[in-house]
Amino acid sequence: MRLPRRVPWESIAELEQVCSWIFADEADLNAKQRAIDRLAAWKAAVPLPHALDSTHAILSVILQDGTAATSSSYLSLRMSYASAIIRLVNGLVDPLQLGAYARSIHSIAQQLGLPAWFVELRHAATHEDLPSLEVLRDAAKQAMAWLLDNYFLPTLNPVTPSSGAAPPLRPLSPPLKQYKAIMKATTRDATLHVEYRAEITKVMRDIERWIAEAKVASASAAGGVRWEDGQEDGDEEDVREKWALDRLAEVLVDRGMLVPLSKKKRISPDQGSLALPRSSIAIWSPLLTHLQSLHPTLPLHLVNAITSHLSRAHTPPCDADFGAETVSLAVAAQDPKDDPTYDLCLASWAKWLADNCPTYVADPEDAAELRESIIVRIVSTLSPARVDGSTSKAANALLRSVSAERPRLAAALSVLTQMPAQASQDWDDNIVNVMDTRLNTLLALSNGSTEDETGSPGASIAFAESTQLPPGWRRLTERDGWRPAPIGIYVACA
Repeated sequence: MRLPRRVPWESIAELEQVCSWIFADEADLNAKQRAIDRLAAWKAAVPLPHALDSTHAILSVILQDGTAATSSSYLSLRMSYASAIIRLVNGLVDPLQLGAYARSIHSIAQQLGLPAWFVELRHAATHEDLPSLEVLRDAAKQAMAWLLDNYFLPTLNPVTPSSGAAPPLRPLSPPLKQYKAIMKATTRDATLHVEYRAEITKVMRDIERWIAEAKVASASAAGGVRWEDGQEDGDEEDVREKWALDRLAEVLVDRGMLVPLSKKKRISPDQGSLALPRSSIAIWSPLLTHLQSLHPTLPLHLVNAITSHLSRAHTPPCDADFGAETVSLAVAAQDPKDDPTYDLCLASWAKWLADNCPTYVADPEDAAELRESIIVRIVSTLSPARVDGSTSKAANALLRSVSAERPRLAAALSVLTQMPAQASQDWDDNIVNVMDTRLNTLLALSNGSTEDETGSPGASIAFAESTQLPPGWRRLTERDGWRPAPIGIYVACA
């Protein structure tokens, strides 16, 4: 759960007022000075989001430029403009260098929708001749317009998306197919491994860069540029990481990736165990272990993608009262991806992830925790109570396989399997009445009510007095002056 976000303004009306001071009248220097003073006061109280910090810096230079009377300030204005633009670009790009390998500033700026010539101006102002004052003035004006479209308007009206649409995330299939083709060649002829080592490293870096790009794209998927509050939220990077790894897992579990296109290379439904072909392990295990070393939670995301598919595969028709002809049409209209060999191959990969991925974790406690998390994810998604055993052979085979070496888990699954399934039409009024009675009793106790569901007074007090407590303890009631309050709030006794 993310913590509440701390902002410098007391209400959104204050930010709206600052926005009107800045952008309502370009020639009103007094209003811009009021905006600078307000931003300076906020900055003294709390760390500003980078957008407001850059707005304060650029606006200060614009106001200084508008009131400068002598030519002696020409160089200082150029340096001030350049410094403000450099800080704007660096503050946007540097926090998004999230991958193991560095990405170009231009590619990150392109994903953010930042004008490309801002990056070129930043490079020129840092490493080459200082740009002219006219160019810097134009850059400052466009920077303020970009901040208005990408920060102020989306913040004041979150429903309205930013005007500059970020480019779509490039597809992941081409680098994965390139990796698969190289690894297939090296597995057939081991002598080619040395020759293709550089290409394998290059394509692995390309896949890792895609993950970094996906982290940036997660902000666009959430509605635009994510502006931090000056201090990094500890869970923020995890949110981006989860989104990127979920997209990676979706591509990996598709046909032609972890699961071969040819059915001859998959697991036969008549095979007794969920044992992957050696060729598949030789092709994909180097990439999976490499990515796991950089992203430890990748096995969980892969297992989640696999179990999500298995849990919805081979779903029987919902309307059991239809005739045989209707049922046949429903079965014929099922997703063509519902393939027994495809499902069994995915289940085998889930078993392989549970058995092998924790072995690549150095810390034994972390390895045990990862293995337990994978097993819990499999069982919670594919439990017999949620999957029809007669139609989901791959799901049942995976459950049997992971529980074979865990007696307690096997016993629990056995109990769940023997429990009769309760269809919705089997519910009657008596069951509903029992549930209502229990719910009303719990609500009466939790609310401190002196009246139960039947209307008899003092039910909760009688229950409190009848409960056996350890010697020296007694249960407080409203007669003792007790009243409910949130945890951590001191309530003075009346």
